[in-house]
Amino acid sequence: MYLVSAEQMRLIDKTTIEEFGIPGRILMENAGREAAKIFAKTFEKSLNKKIAVAAGAGNNGGDGFVIARCLNAYGCDVTLFLFSNPKKIKGEAKDNLKLLQPLNIPTIIADTPEKFNNHKKIMDTADIWIDAILGTGLKYQVKEHIKNVIEYINSLKKPIFAIDISSGLNSDTGLPNGTSIIADYTVAFGLAKTGQKLYPGAKYTGKLKVADIGIPPHIIKKASLKTQLITADYIKSKFLQKEPDTHKGDCGHLLVIAGSAGKTGAAILTAKAAVRSGTGLVTIAIPKSINPIVESCVTEAMTYPLPETSKKTIKANTFNIIKKLLKGKNCIAIGPGLGTENNTKKLIYRLIEDATLPMVIDADALNAISGNPEVLKKAKAPLILTPHPKEMARLIKKDTSYVCKDKINAAKNFAGKYNAILILKGAGTVIAMPNGSVFINSTGNQGMASGGTGDVLTGIIAGFISQGYTPDISAIMGVYMHGAAGDAAACKKGFVGLIASDIIEALPYEIKKLEHRLNI
Repeated sequence: MYLVSAEQMRLIDKTTIEEFGIPGRILMENAGREAAKIFAKTFEKSLNKKIAVAAGAGNNGGDGFVIARCLNAYGCDVTLFLFSNPKKIKGEAKDNLKLLQPLNIPTIIADTPEKFNNHKKIMDTADIWIDAILGTGLKYQVKEHIKNVIEYINSLKKPIFAIDISSGLNSDTGLPNGTSIIADYTVAFGLAKTGQKLYPGAKYTGKLKVADIGIPPHIIKKASLKTQLITADYIKSKFLQKEPDTHKGDCGHLLVIAGSAGKTGAAILTAKAAVRSGTGLVTIAIPKSINPIVESCVTEAMTYPLPETSKKTIKANTFNIIKKLLKGKNCIAIGPGLGTENNTKKLIYRLIEDATLPMVIDADALNAISGNPEVLKKAKAPLILTPHPKEMARLIKKDTSYVCKDKINAAKNFAGKYNAILILKGAGTVIAMPNGSVFINSTGNQGMASGGTGDVLTGIIAGFISQGYTPDISAIMGVYMHGAAGDAAACKKGFVGLIASDIIEALPYEIKKLEHRLNI
C-alpha cells in the first residue's frame, strides 16, 4: 500500500483535475458519497441515532457537506455544526453548502468562542461525530478557537468518524499540530497519508479505510511514490520456498559477533532468532570466557571463542581470526552485547571497511559508529543499521525529540548520505533505502518494549540475508515478521510480561502462515 504526503496528494488531485479533466466538484462528490457509504456500513446499527457533522471552511468541510446531504438521503438525523465563518467558504465547498439549504438540515454556526459556548448543550446531544473541520493541507498550529472545539469533541467520548484525516493531525509526520481529533475511524481519500501510519498518528486515526474517489491509476503511478506500508500480501510474495531436497548448506551460514561479560543474553537471542528464521548454520564469535555460558544455551548454533581484553570484551587484534571465520559465511550480524571498549570499536571499524559480506549492525556496534559515522562510507558490502530513536539521535548528533518529530526524513537522509539501509525501530518502524524508498511496518505492539527484542530483530534480518534474500528484502521481511511474531505472542500471553524469547518461539509459526498463503 502506497502512502502519500500532503504535497503529493495535492499534486495528484491537481493532475486529476487539470490534466485528466475530472472537475474538482466531481472529486468532492465522489469523496463525500464514498465516505457516507463507509460511514453507513460502519454504523449500520446506529443510523437512527443523532449524527453531528463538524465542518470547517476548506475542502474538508466541503466533503462534510456532501456527507451530510447523503446521510440525510439515507434518512439519518443529521445536524451540521459549522465552526468557520460561512463567508470564508469558497468554490466547490460553497456550492455543496448551498445544496443543503433546500433539505432543511439543521445548521448551527459556531464560528466564534461565544457561539461555540452557547451551542455546547446541543453538541452534547449528538451520538456520533463526523470530523470534517481541517484537512491534509494544515501546516500551522491549530488556532485557539478550533483547538477548543477539537478538544471539546474529544471530551464528549462519543464515536468519531474522521474525513480524510483527523483534524489537526500532520499528514506527513503523524504529530498533532498542537491538538488533534482522536478518531475511532478514518476514511482517507484516494490514498492513505504517511502520518496515519506513523505513531502517534495511528493512534489519532483509529481504524483506517481508503476510499476510491475516481483518481485514475496511471496518475498515481506517474507520481512515482516511494513510501509504502508493509502488508502481509507484500511479504508473502517475497518468500522463497524450500525444495524437498534442501539441506542446511543451501540455507546459508551466519556469523554473529556479539556478547561480553554480563551481556551474553544478547548474543544468544540473536543466534536463536537467526536459527528460527530458517538459517542453515549459525556461528557465534564471542569472548572466550563467556563461551561456556553461550554454548550451554544454544544447542542449534555453534560458538567460536575469541581472545578477550581484561574486561572480557573481544580484542581488536582478533580481526585476522575473524577474517578467517568469514570464509563460507553469507552474512555478519554485529553489535548485540558487544561492549563499547576502544578495542571493540577498532574491530568494528575495520570490519566495516574490509568485510565483503552484508552486515547487520546493531546495539553497541551502532554506539561505536556514532563516534565516527564516516567509516560507513568506506564499506565494501551492503550495510543494514537498526537503531532505536536514541541510537539514531547519537548517530546524527541530534536529540531524540528531533528524530521523533520527523522519523521518515531522519532515516531517509541518513540512508542516502551513507549508502546504507536504515531501520529506525519503534511503533511503526521506518525502513529507509539508499535510493530514497521508505517502508513503514504494520505489525508489532507495545508488549515488545522489553530487553532483547532488538537482538531478535537483528538475528531475523541477518538470517534472511544468509538464506539468499537481498539485503533490502531481508530488512523489510525481517521487520514485518518480527512484529508479526510479537503480535502472535501477545495474543497468547498478553502485553505484560512478553519477552524476547516469546517472539523467537512464535516466529516459525508466523512464517508458516505466510508460506501457506503463498501455496494457495
